[in-house]
Amino acid sequence: MSEDYVASYYAATRHAAPTHPPLTGDVECDVCVIGAGIAGCSAALHLAERGYRVVLLEAARVGWGASGRSGAQALFGLAAGEEKTEALIGESDARRVWDITVEGLALMRELIARHAIDCDYVPGQMHVAVKPRQVTELRRWTERIHDRYGYTSLRFVPQEEVRTLIASKRYLAGTFDSQSGHLHPLNYTLGLAAAATAAGARIFEGSRALTYEAGAGTIDGAGSRGPVRVRTPQGSVRCRHLALCGNAWLGSTAPRIAKRIMPVGTYIVATEPLGEARARELIANDAAVTDINWVLDYFRRSRDHRLLFGGRVSYSGLDPFNTANATRDRMLHVFPQLRGARIEHSWGGYVDITMNRAPDFGRLAPNVYYLQGFSGHGMVLTGIAGKLLAEAIAGTAERFDVFSRIPHREFPGGALLRRPALVLAMAWYRLKDLL
Repeated sequence: MSEDYVASYYAATRHAAPTHPPLTGDVECDVCVIGAGIAGCSAALHLAERGYRVVLLEAARVGWGASGRSGAQALFGLAAGEEKTEALIGESDARRVWDITVEGLALMRELIARHAIDCDYVPGQMHVAVKPRQVTELRRWTERIHDRYGYTSLRFVPQEEVRTLIASKRYLAGTFDSQSGHLHPLNYTLGLAAAATAAGARIFEGSRALTYEAGAGTIDGAGSRGPVRVRTPQGSVRCRHLALCGNAWLGSTAPRIAKRIMPVGTYIVATEPLGEARARELIANDAAVTDINWVLDYFRRSRDHRLLFGGRVSYSGLDPFNTANATRDRMLHVFPQLRGARIEHSWGGYVDITMNRAPDFGRLAPNVYYLQGFSGHGMVLTGIAGKLLAEAIAGTAERFDVFSRIPHREFPGGALLRRPALVLAMAWYRLKDLL
């Protein structure tokens, strides 16, 4: 059978869900979706609701990758930021992208309600400043979001109020957004998969997509509208359309686009249950919190009154020695009052980043679509991306194509030097965090 889940707080507290058999033999469908994370499950759900025959292939288990392990902060916008997005595609298209991300927040809440997904959703998210210059950055960002984008759910929070909300002396100011929030990402993904199955999609776990042939037998072919055949270890899928949603785990299945993302390791710890009163003292408003350093810390409360804290990153592709203790040290830098609290869970995973930190959507052939490069903003964007992909396959591609106009470059250095080059670049950004 397929790989089990990586040991994590989310895996330990996931709801019971059916396992899905591996694909054996040959099947046909209208759309084959590869990757049963949030993007793939959302695409499968929205396509099945439109009446398409959908097959969803997952190499391991539903939600096994980043979708089921993340920091689970549901945010508007792109990791690239609004100004960079405007520079990449112009003000008009950047505004359309922004509006779609805000719609993604509403879509997440709507899917949770419509499909009764029990995933501990809590509204509220804060960005916080750790340096005086960042206070100015947050204030200007809030004003820009209000004035340029008409988004008034975000407000600036001065230091005296931040101190009443977060029991740490580290933060000098912040912002609070009532439309953003946080949730249990694995249970959310499992809920989307259940909804997709109920709508008629067929899910196969333990079924890695090894290769695909588009058109007249060409790999990563361009210009063909012929049927696509996807091969797995024990079977194959013949389909009219293919959707590649494997992100950092897609790898050699689509080598052309693999060069445009870099898997970056990130790590999270979960404390023992602290009790409601003690957990509430740490984050009084139960918001998700992240600082705005380049190498950032992020944290939130869980429903069973733990602190979930992330912040360690590895650009080398290697798991740093004793990750749990290193991440715990970062947690104690923020909350020294937790020195006696036991760490019960520690885990990591990959975030797929692009060179410009903007998402990478597009086509490898007229009937072969892909979604990747969410760069740490995937909780919301993956869900709405699945809907945009379904729209495009159904013949209304305008919103998908706005994202596909974002230009992307391959990471420099080739297979041997791309990681060392990134490590050097990240060392510079870490230095900037200290200034």
